[in-house]
Amino acid sequence: MLSLNSEPRSFWHALPAGPKLLALLLATGLAMWLPNAAAAAMAFLGVMGLYALAGWAFLRQGLLALRPVLFVAALILAWHGWALSWEQGGLVVARMLALIALANLVSMTTALADLLDRVERALAWLRVAPLWRQRLALSVALVVRFTPVLILKGQQLQRAWRARSHRRPGWRLMLPFVLGALDDAETVSEALRARTGTL
Repeated sequence: MLSLNSEPRSFWHALPAGPKLLALLLATGLAMWLPNAAAAAMAFLGVMGLYALAGWAFLRQGLLALRPVLFVAALILAWHGWALSWEQGGLVVARMLALIALANLVSMTTALADLLDRVERALAWLRVAPLWRQRLALSVALVVRFTPVLILKGQQLQRAWRARSHRRPGWRLMLPFVLGALDDAETVSEALRARTGTL
């Protein structure tokens, strides 16, 4: 399976998966208590500081990993600004970007096998049945595997549109993107069924 490990190596790669996942869990809980947009923005800058500790190349890769969510972040900000307040929108968006960046940091510096092993151990500690532990671990693996694939396919659709039209693609790419994702899901489902006889 494809891993999201970053090419520039850093000291973050040497840290065990368990503490990193625990830190991510604690940070997610603490992020819900951030009082305002300024505090959330400081949290985001703090996460970027963790990237910067590993060097400019690592920071740049972390920033590039956030590009796919910027459009969604802009929509969320605009919606909150129109329906509620810009302050509330800034809080939601900055908190979301901080947590996504932190999750990216964990996935970029941790081998997929180590992540799945820790997930299975945590589920075992929670006394989840072995069959469900395997299924949940497989679900995590599929999400990690296909997130970059879907991002790449979305970028390919955008390039194909720009090669044929000067207009912005916008919502017109949504249908082919969804159909392509469903086709991939069906292919993976058939492969898993052929290998395991289930799913």
